[in-house]
Amino acid sequence: MGRPAPVKLAEIAVLVDAELVGDGGTKITGLGPIETAARGELTHLSSRTYRKYLVHTSASAVILQVNDLASCPTNALVVENPYHAFAVASMLFEKRPRLPVGIQEPASVDGSATLGEGVRIGAFARIESEAILADGVEVGSGAYVGEGCVIGTDTVVMPRAVLYHRVRVGARCMIHSGAVIGADGFGFAPDVKGHLQPIAQIGGVRLGDDVSVGSCTTIDRGTIEDTVVGDGVKIDNQVQIGHNCQIGDHTVICGCVGMVGSTVIGRNCMIGGAVGMAGDGPIRLTDGVMVSAMTHVSRSIEEPGLYSGGVLHDKSARWKRNALRFGEIDQLAKRLARLEKKTDPGRQND
Repeated sequence: MGRPAPVKLAEIAVLVDAELVGDGGTKITGLGPIETAARGELTHLSSRTYRKYLVHTSASAVILQVNDLASCPTNALVVENPYHAFAVASMLFEKRPRLPVGIQEPASVDGSATLGEGVRIGAFARIESEAILADGVEVGSGAYVGEGCVIGTDTVVMPRAVLYHRVRVGARCMIHSGAVIGADGFGFAPDVKGHLQPIAQIGGVRLGDDVSVGSCTTIDRGTIEDTVVGDGVKIDNQVQIGHNCQIGDHTVICGCVGMVGSTVIGRNCMIGGAVGMAGDGPIRLTDGVMVSAMTHVSRSIEEPGLYSGGVLHDKSARWKRNALRFGEIDQLAKRLARLEKKTDPGRQND
């Protein structure tokens, strides 16, 4: 697959709604980080951590804010949000291979399935009965689309991803390899002897438009009602979303997050890597909540903001000593209370 065609800087300026400072005829052939970008490449300055590299950059153009313009030695695209502008520009240089339009042998498509215009289906993929694939859908080699699934316009299901029966996926979604959407939720009811009776998982999964699901992520189907992922949600690799969870629009979930069934996350939340969500009852996060990596969320969060938990790293010997002391905190608190009563008569009745 060849490299993308060069793009004139003036065209990129229009695309990202930037003020162009310099030669709009400069041809951009690719992207690069600000510290190593070469001639012909576009870079960006989105963090003051990298500001020291700006004066020495060899890039042909830099996306930056106006307050950094005086230090820029080359062409510039001036915007309010350089990181977002760079993300938009990056799509011009994406080199992901595409399947040819049509059905590659030996793919298997049930006769009752509905395929829109320009659908691409890779070898060894299976499309089950009553599935509906809208225009421009791509299903990679070895992927599975179950009975009654509905996939929206221009969505891509990468090789070996699995959509169980009656999963609904919106438009322009990306389902990466190894993802499993619609497997049974983890629901069992014990009898008097402790034997576990499975609970039928008869709900489905609904993904909105512009959703990204990372590799080896699992989204379980609902017990009775659907598990729901809103528009624009971005889910990293190896995330577990339990049955009946509801994820609000434009929320970001980083890798290795696990959430118990019926968790409700609001809009525009950011969940850091390896966060665990489980408590005595259903957990609800309001809109605009950010949770730091490795935090255990054990109860609902009703106010937007940044929340953190967990123990930070330290040298091993010191960490072990402090871990042992953690078990003594209750005893130390009682000793402190007794001492305070002795030294402060006013606390005798506490």
